[in-house]
Amino acid sequence: MNHTVVITARWRPKDGEGAKVDAILRQLAAAIRSEPGNLLFVAHRSKDDPNEILLYEQYKDEQAFLDHRQTAHFKALVLEQAVPLLARREIQMFSILE
Repeated sequence: MNHTVVITARWRPKDGEGAKVDAILRQLAAAIRSEPGNLLFVAHRSKDDPNEILLYEQYKDEQAFLDHRQTAHFKALVLEQAVPLLARREIQMFSILE
């Protein structure tokens, strides 16, 4: 049975790289939201620590998330452009309690 999956990612840009990461996230959000398996993508900045970014994503199932990670925009914007600008990147996958 297919179940909605939730992904949270915590990003912390390296010192001085926050503006570049913000620009990448704006491009990324538009691309991810156009994916057929994506239900929601929101980037949040912490009120307690402005260098802490939380990405909240929902996909119709785990395969949709795996498909997302194979897209050209994920590889270019996340892996090639954003990751080198990050001091930390943590990802967790959840299922929704039903």
